[in-house]
Amino acid sequence: MKKTRVLIIDDSAVVRKYLSEILSNARGIEVVATALDPIIAIDKIKKFNPDVLTLDVEMPRMDGLTFLSKLMVARPMPVIMVSSFTDAGARVTLRALELGAVDFILKPELGSDEARGAFSGELVDKIIAASQSKVRPRNQPAPRDTAPMDILARHSADVILPPKRAMKVKHRSETVIAIGASTGGTEAIAGIFKSLPDDLPGIVIVQHMPEKFTKAFADRINGMSQPYVKEAENGDRVYRGIALIAPGNRHMLLKSDANGYYVEVLDGLPVNRHKPSVDVLFRSVAQCAGHSAAGILLTGMGSDGASGLLELREAGAMTIAQDEASCVVFGMPREAIRIGAACRVLGLNDIIKFIEDNKYQHLPINTPV
Repeated sequence: MKKTRVLIIDDSAVVRKYLSEILSNARGIEVVATALDPIIAIDKIKKFNPDVLTLDVEMPRMDGLTFLSKLMVARPMPVIMVSSFTDAGARVTLRALELGAVDFILKPELGSDEARGAFSGELVDKIIAASQSKVRPRNQPAPRDTAPMDILARHSADVILPPKRAMKVKHRSETVIAIGASTGGTEAIAGIFKSLPDDLPGIVIVQHMPEKFTKAFADRINGMSQPYVKEAENGDRVYRGIALIAPGNRHMLLKSDANGYYVEVLDGLPVNRHKPSVDVLFRSVAQCAGHSAAGILLTGMGSDGASGLLELREAGAMTIAQDEASCVVFGMPREAIRIGAACRVLGLNDIIKFIEDNKYQHLPINTPV
């Protein structure tokens, strides 16, 4: 079996060593070289021809964003950003994704065995997914403990919201759109919202991201879209022309009362190793809105959202999976299609048109009083 060849670029010798140890002990991955800055990395890319890069942002001689923008023109390849857990780090990371990075991972916590195990599993998953991703070239640049590490247990949505047997949904007269995404989803969602009018049903979104990053992401999307987009807070109402993005490190559920829909934001175990989880959101929408909903599962690695999309379909909702050709990583939509969860499989442009045309909409939409 051909191994995925990785080049690690980071000015910290400790981080280079740490990442190298994790990846060298992972089946199917080979660390071919490391580099302390992009200038050295350029020669090593030519020499070793890696499949995937990990890239720090702040480095001597050339910063990561400048290097990334040049790389995506001269030699497009999958890049995973290693990001700091700060507000500034979140903004820079979103810019990196905009420039063509496939994904990002937060810098590891070196002191905790649990954190090391979680980071190890996440890094390996992201490297494998990146190696299978589609990288679209840009036309122009923009301005040692080697013991096996435990991987976090995989929980289903049951740990947050139990399934309902013989579910009877009290169908409401309002429509709601639920969107789930992971790797590649930030740019897919940006592409959707750039094109949408504000006269749409309420939208609830899970994009796999840590806290602070979801706030920066929501602000970025809000700045380019007609619908109002914000990071969700507990109790926020789901109204026409408003999109709520689940906050990082929290699950988001759709609820309803006499006045319509609202969201509940809560803590809990990760589901499918994710918090927020698409499965949790989709199940809550299935239980709360039934056939008055539409579910859309976009690009991403793994399977989070597939079973939730099936629950939506079984509840009578219109369900859509993004097609392989327009996905960065086809994992989540592929799994949804495999289990029969998708009523339709559409490219990103057709998903935008579908939302704009309101083809699923057969009932009035909730509007704030």
